[in-house]
Amino acid sequence: MHIVSARPTLCWNERDAIHKSFSFANFNCAFAFMTAVALQAEKMDHHPEWFNVYNRVDITLSTHDCQGLSSRDIDLATHIDEAAGKYISQN
Repeated sequence: MHIVSARPTLCWNERDAIHKSFSFANFNCAFAFMTAVALQAEKMDHHPEWFNVYNRVDITLSTHDCQGLSSRDIDLATHIDEAAGKYISQN
């Protein structure tokens, strides 16, 4: 399993948010990555906005309570990057 590409963007669609798009080798890799992120998000009680089509996963993080970014977004983004690194190293 590996990530083909990933690119971060800040202030996506004129809102304070972290947005990152991932392109994986196939659907199984994309879904496994989403599962890893979902388990951590549930533990943190901080859930991403995301979109998945076949091998692509788009993730947006923001905190609705403060209508912008919070430390929870940074913490989850850090986990997402760490999870991505695990998938890269498995190949």
